[in-house]
Amino acid sequence: MNTQTLIILGAATFGVLGMLHLFYTLFTRKFSVRDAATEAAMKVTHPRLTSRTTMWDAWVGFNASHSLGAIAFSAVYLVLATAHMAMLRESAALLGLAVVTSLAYLVLAVRYWFRTPLIGILFGALCFLGAAFAAAA
Repeated sequence: MNTQTLIILGAATFGVLGMLHLFYTLFTRKFSVRDAATEAAMKVTHPRLTSRTTMWDAWVGFNASHSLGAIAFSAVYLVLATAHMAMLRESAALLGLAVVTSLAYLVLAVRYWFRTPLIGILFGALCFLGAAFAAAA
């Protein structure tokens, strides 16, 4: 597989995961806690940092912003791979950033998340790693 295809596949994977995560966060209860008492407590408890938000609002906001980060990461590399591939081939830093970012997501997935995002992130990271090796060859 060529460098451009690998980057597109890796970026698209992160984009799909980010969009699904955002949809689940804002329009479903998939990220709600199973214990109703815990959710109720989160809705009236404030972090030490400020009383201007609740832990529930922070939870929703963190999940939504996390989704937007994955979507933005995806969008940048999709644009680079489709419209500026020459720049991406010539810039080890840009391709390296994609590898480092995807590996950072992978570390988080291994440590904190569950199997489905882990598998998707692993696939995306392997695509970016493959692209980096293909570009270096």
